[in-house]
Amino acid sequence: IAKRGILLRHLVLPSGLSGTREIMRFIARKISLNTYVNIMPQYRPCGRADEVRELSVYLSQKDYETALHMAKEEGIERLDSRRRRFMIF
Repeated sequence: IAKRGILLRHLVLPSGLSGTREIMRFIARKISLNTYVNIMPQYRPCGRADEVRELSVYLSQKDYETALHMAKEEGIERLDSRRRRFMIF
């Protein structure tokens, strides 16, 4: 059980739609480089996602790795390090 601090969760979307770079920059500059960040690759297209071409696809391993790289470039080091498995559909 956490007693203090922030755990920030960021859902990565395909095609860079989640604004990862800008969000990581905001965290680094306005909150703290010591913020624990969980970058989540769990996006799955459902519902009406097929109406938006960019949202109608599953997240790729590359999209996820790019998001992690962006966080590190902005100086965020406290990242959830659990390995992710990607399913191919």
